[in-house]
Amino acid sequence: MKTSLKRELLDHGATVVGIAGLNGYLSGEISHLDRAVSIGVDRRLNEETLALLMKLQKRVVRFLKARGHKALAIPPDSDRRKDTFISKLYSLFNHKMAATSAGLGWIGKNGLLISPSHGPRLSLVTVLTDARLRPDEPIEHCLCGQCVLCIDHCPSRAITGATWSRSAPFVELVRLAECRSHKTTKRQTTGKPNCGLCINVCPYGRTKGYQDQVP
Repeated sequence: MKTSLKRELLDHGATVVGIAGLNGYLSGEISHLDRAVSIGVDRRLNEETLALLMKLQKRVVRFLKARGHKALAIPPDSDRRKDTFISKLYSLFNHKMAATSAGLGWIGKNGLLISPSHGPRLSLVTVLTDARLRPDEPIEHCLCGQCVLCIDHCPSRAITGATWSRSAPFVELVRLAECRSHKTTKRQTTGKPNCGLCINVCPYGRTKGYQDQVP
């Protein structure tokens, strides 16, 4: 079932797919849905990307429910829905946590998910389920090494230099107030403040030649 599900998603636009085991990481009303299908697409985040992510979610939900399993689609962070049951879960759930648990990447010094093959350029979405899918191997700690390009190029000096691990997931990586303050002064993209330097300078997000130079 796991292989078939991954194949279907990859055939319909997903860049990467992983299965996460979240036992002990969830609480409250969703604690019984302790498997997660984590999906990433390597595309600029815009309305078309959001539409693709939600179509992929619907495929997962149909696939799992057709086999008698429960499934709950968590909307992308850029499509947060207010005054719904899902909106109550945002404080309990993190797409990046699911992605690291599914082995898709680690949390970099810039606070973003870093994929070894796509850098910080993946847009993420997740479906929680009670299906007993075998989890992929999680990534346990930051693999940025001695690289500090995102720190050196951050115009707001918001990146603290701390490093993430699954055992200490809540360390402050980015001072969000400073980051947001800077972005409000920059040009806007589709109505939202834009900066993106920490994405652009990340060696993992560039060509293969640059990836080979990462410390």
